[in-house]
Amino acid sequence: MKKSLNALVEDFAENVRAQNIAIGQGDSAKGNKHAKRYLSAFQKLRAMGDQGREALSLLLNDDRPDVRAMAACFLLRYKNSESMEVLRQVSKMKNLVGFGARECIKRWNEGNWSLDPEN
Repeated sequence: MKKSLNALVEDFAENVRAQNIAIGQGDSAKGNKHAKRYLSAFQKLRAMGDQGREALSLLLNDDRPDVRAMAACFLLRYKNSESMEVLRQVSKMKNLVGFGARECIKRWNEGNWSLDPEN
């Protein structure tokens, strides 16, 4: 059965949250499982084209900075200014989420970002 846009977006958000909890508990294996799940959700959204990206962009306003930042990382090409603003805000945090946001900005600026290429 095909999941709805909303269900895929929720899968993405819930698995980002769960990955960060697992990492915080020192359980990298569990964290990796959740990473695979949110990557899978993103690939399904991406397969829907801009409609999927628009649905994911709702997470740029999520309450949790880890979810906002991860959505922003995946949406940099599609919604660059909004995503970059989220990443800049989150990058000020002195934790793993802030570090991830800084690394995403760095990869984008270096031209090494490839989470959602045009082709």
